[in-house]
Amino acid sequence: MNEVMRNERKFLLSLEEFYRVSGYFSKILMEDPHNGWDGYTVRSLYFDTPTERDFYEKEEGLEVRRKLRLRIYHPGDPFAVLEMKQKQGANQLKRSLQICREDARELTRGRYEALLNYPEEFAAECFGVLQMYAYRPKSIIEYRRKAFIAKENRIRLTFDHHITASETNLDLFADNPGLNPVWDPYFVVFEVKYNGFLLSYIRDAINMIQKSETSVGKYCLGRSVSLHYLF
Repeated sequence: MNEVMRNERKFLLSLEEFYRVSGYFSKILMEDPHNGWDGYTVRSLYFDTPTERDFYEKEEGLEVRRKLRLRIYHPGDPFAVLEMKQKQGANQLKRSLQICREDARELTRGRYEALLNYPEEFAAECFGVLQMYAYRPKSIIEYRRKAFIAKENRIRLTFDHHITASETNLDLFADNPGLNPVWDPYFVVFEVKYNGFLLSYIRDAINMIQKSETSVGKYCLGRSVSLHYLF
């Protein structure tokens, strides 16, 4: 199991700004080894309760909240990563566990007993939460991500763009789950993630962007149209 406690800040950029800023960061930071010219693919299946509790807690800006998801990087991956993110004030606690492909498929079907096959306490905790609150798969979110890394304070900068979603096909490993854009493809979510404090040269580079912070969440983006229509 992996556990990370960190600060997260988000900014909204244009695609043009992304190309300009990422070019600069490529000179002062290490690139994620999976980066291509415009990054790599991230696909997540999000779970939520029958009352869409996680969605509305994010929309209302509650200081303490969580979200549960399965994540892969290619439909052919032999495993998925089960993640629980919990917001605690200014900090984000992210815990994750790698599970095999078939067990991930069981979770997408709402069969959470597969988690009891893992010895980690985190697996048992996720099983309890998923069962207690009747979580069910809700939406697949996919996007392109370009990431940069600084070893100090576990600093990670990510640029997420071309965000798409599907609520009809929830097969995480499908070759084509019928994804559709959820907002303007020329918008990019820039996230700054770090432990403790930002190094001055990185902070100065971020300040040069001159953008206001945003609280946009990709899960909420993917679901906002259908939920606002329903309720």
